[in-house]
Amino acid sequence: MADEIRLAFAHPSERAIATEGEAPRDRISLREHVREVEIGAFQAERGHTQRIRFDVVVEVTPSGGPLDDDVDRILSYDRVTEAISTELEAERLNLLETLAERIAERILLEPQAMRAFVRIEKLDRGPRALGVEIVRTKRDFGAHLNEVAQPRPHPRIVYLSNAAIASDALAGWIDGFAAETAPLILCVGLPDLDRPQAGHPLAQRRVDLLAIEQNGWMLAARDPRCKVVSTRTELDWAMKNGQICVWAPSKIVLDATQGPASRPRDSVALAGWFAEHMEASELVVIGESLPEDVTVPARAVTV
Repeated sequence: MADEIRLAFAHPSERAIATEGEAPRDRISLREHVREVEIGAFQAERGHTQRIRFDVVVEVTPSGGPLDDDVDRILSYDRVTEAISTELEAERLNLLETLAERIAERILLEPQAMRAFVRIEKLDRGPRALGVEIVRTKRDFGAHLNEVAQPRPHPRIVYLSNAAIASDALAGWIDGFAAETAPLILCVGLPDLDRPQAGHPLAQRRVDLLAIEQNGWMLAARDPRCKVVSTRTELDWAMKNGQICVWAPSKIVLDATQGPASRPRDSVALAGWFAEHMEASELVVIGESLPEDVTVPARAVTV
């Protein structure tokens, strides 16, 4: 694979010699595309952007006839830059390897794309560039490529107050929402217990998010149908497979490129942000008032 990647970014004359006798493949490339990105597994990399350089080469199916100078008959360079932007905006990532994999997968959703070579380098982590290089084909992603191409469902987000969690009507509410066609994701707020108070707002944010997750586990203990989940991947799988979820917010909130403006202690507003993030079909708030300025359809239910 290393030689394949080297040739992918080599001069066309070198590639021509190395692949003599093989069926020719057309290629398009994006070179030295630099973006400011917040990425990295170390705590020191959180809250700061760094320069990331992208080099991408895509092998495409031959046109099979004259192009007639028609832009709709080729794989546009814009689709490559859009793939990068889409994955950068989706969520904050720790690993360049993950980002490269997702960019390659998104590029290979294009009908003309046969094989993608992706090189990503950090330019500010030392005196030299540090990075990864991968090559992927449609076959490498298998059936998952078709799953990614499918539109994501629009779930119903239901926020449960602590009074609602403790109510004898809880099972009935869950039964009713689970009977609907839209996938069901439950949200909770802070528990009615004292929690540690940190002297720094970022530390307190994490403490509050973890307290919400603890309350989510208390809800899951009351109804075994409810599974606590923390990642978008888990949520997507659960929605496609009819599983009722309880949202554990820490990872999605902390990794969001456009996070919630409200603090975690305003948990109803946090649920409203999450409903918008998930493109929910509806937000239902049980036992609390509706959040302000929510953009999805919303209604309140009294306990």
